[in-house]
Amino acid sequence: MKKIIAGLIVSTLTLSLFAGCGKKEDNKIVIGASVTPHAEILGIAKDVLKEKGYELEIKEFTDYVQPNLTLESKELDANYFQHQPYLDNFNEENKTNLVSVASVHYEPLGIYAGKTKSLDDIQDGATIAVPNDTTNEARALLLLETIGLIKVSPDAGLKATINDIIENPKNIKIQELESAQLSRALPDVDFAVINGNNALQAGLNAATDALAKEEQDSLAATTFANILVVRVGDEKREDIKALIEALKSDQVKAFIEEKYQGAVVPIF
Repeated sequence: MKKIIAGLIVSTLTLSLFAGCGKKEDNKIVIGASVTPHAEILGIAKDVLKEKGYELEIKEFTDYVQPNLTLESKELDANYFQHQPYLDNFNEENKTNLVSVASVHYEPLGIYAGKTKSLDDIQDGATIAVPNDTTNEARALLLLETIGLIKVSPDAGLKATINDIIENPKNIKIQELESAQLSRALPDVDFAVINGNNALQAGLNAATDALAKEEQDSLAATTFANILVVRVGDEKREDIKALIEALKSDQVKAFIEEKYQGAVVPIF
């Protein structure tokens, strides 16, 4: 009988242990983020949250798909790596239910020199590499239109692709590449239009190295603001509110302005 009772006690303790492992810690927030600049910014927010009694665990991702899928599957509490047009497109294509709860910063898209060092020297038939994902490709094409290299159909909007180019007087060849490949492609193309975070990872700064970039007062600054994202229904959670406050704190703003020198711009 004693052996049976002892066995029951051990079983009960084991079940309790497993139950405890599966339960989310109320003061712990798990967030997914791109390495640069998002995880770096979150490192400052982590210190701010600690003062409020929350622990922030940052999981770094190197792609733009897994952070949303992992959030949808409840392995994360939030993520921070994308802008609203990308999120809208992702939700539509993947039937996910994710929502923005805060706009934090803006990363200007820039045109960087490859084999050709000045836009004034662009030759007929030059090759320009652009991101191949839907929203960022449109953004890149609109930037090329802004500086007069091409004209895009006004009906295309933020879903513009190379098929929507209606004027191309210099017969520019647009090469579509994965965002992470753009900086590595610079030696092989005349120019590349590179996302802010990918440029930073390659040691480039849109404010100082780009030949042309989206301006802070442009529509792009608000349209493509980087956002904090959660599952629908989690918007009013107290820990999420605390995370928003931390990301919009004076400490985070000062860090962004000092570290990135215009390559990342706080919008709060």
